[in-house]
Order: sequence, then C-alpha cells, then structure tokens
Amino acid sequence: MQNLINPDNALMHFITKLVSSVWLNVLWFICCIPIITIGPATTALFYSCQKLAQDQDGYVTRNFFHSFRENFRQGTLIGLIMTVLGIFIGADGYILYHLHASSAFWTIVTAIYFVAAAAYLIVLMYIFPLLAYFNNNTFAMFKNSLIIGMRFLLCTAFMALIYFTMLVIVVRLFTPCIIFGMGTCALLCSMLLKNIFLQCQQAEPNGGC
Repeated sequence: MQNLINPDNALMHFITKLVSSVWLNVLWFICCIPIITIGPATTALFYSCQKLAQDQDGYVTRNFFHSFRENFRQGTLIGLIMTVLGIFIGADGYILYHLHASSAFWTIVTAIYFVAAAAYLIVLMYIFPLLAYFNNNTFAMFKNSLIIGMRFLLCTAFMALIYFTMLVIVVRLFTPCIIFGMGTCALLCSMLLKNIFLQCQQAEPNGGC
C-alpha cells in the first residue's frame, strides 16, 4: 500500500500528470472563449503537455502562458486558416451528402473529398503540437504536419482514437468527463508524439522528418 501512494510510483506519477492536464484543460477552455485565440491556446496546451510527457513538469500555468504569448501571432493565423478550411470541408460534405448521385463522376468527387478531409484531420491533429515543439514558418508547419502524420500512421490512428473515445464518453456516456476533455487528450497524444518529435529533431533542425 505504501508503494502505491509513494509519489515516485509510476501510477502516482501518471495521476499527477493527469490532474495537471485537467487544470490545463480549464486554462485552454478559458483562453478559447474569444474564439480567434483557439490556435495559440491549443498550442500552449500542447506545449505544457509536452513538458509533462517529458517529465519537465515545472509550473504548468507558467508554461501555458509562456507558450500562449510566444506563439500568439502564428497560432492565431494557423487557427484561422484551419477554421476556414474546416468550414469549407464541412460545407462540401453537407452538399455531397444531400446531393448524392450514383454516377462515376460523383464517385470520383466523393473519393477526392474523403482524401481532402483525411488530410485536413491529419494536419489538425499534428500542427499545433508541432508549433509547440518546433520553430518554423507557417507553410512548413502545414507541410510537416501532413508528412509526419502520414509517415507515422499508427500514431495518427491512436491519436484519432483518443479524440474519438473522449468525444463518445463526453457526448454519449458521462458528460462531466468534459473536465478531462482536451487536456487529457493532449497529454496522451504528447506521450505518443514524444519519441517521434525527438526523431524529427535529430533528423532535421527545422522540424521535418
């Protein structure tokens, strides 16, 4: 029993990180309220969670706002671009669904749409963690997000599963779990990305793999 509650125990260490991720989820939600700040807020969330994943806990609140200020301009720009692209892809999906046809042309258009939607989701999952970890221009961030996401497909699948599972739990099973929300998802994804980003850092100083 003493080993179980020992602060150096692996389980207790993870629980401590989990509690920190809950607090980071609160900070993330508050900083997302102006809407246009979703980009820098998400970058700050991943920056803090990456510190947790690397056992560089420090002061999570300080880490969060340090990254929020440092990446505010680029994070806001990326957030706005991803929002516009998301609206465009969502609108196209709505049109395709309601104007369904069985022609060969429509099948090709639908296939192209699904490829574009998949690429968008891959970039969405990777671009803010990349921005939190690497310094690079905006175009390179988009390019590297897609390249890394496609290269490490197993990691991409696990990340998608993490987000999907959290969504199902919150929406369908137990809504109060929203307190874990993005914070816990970011922590788990940061644990998955830790070694991948280290490989990328060693391969290319500018953050490519």
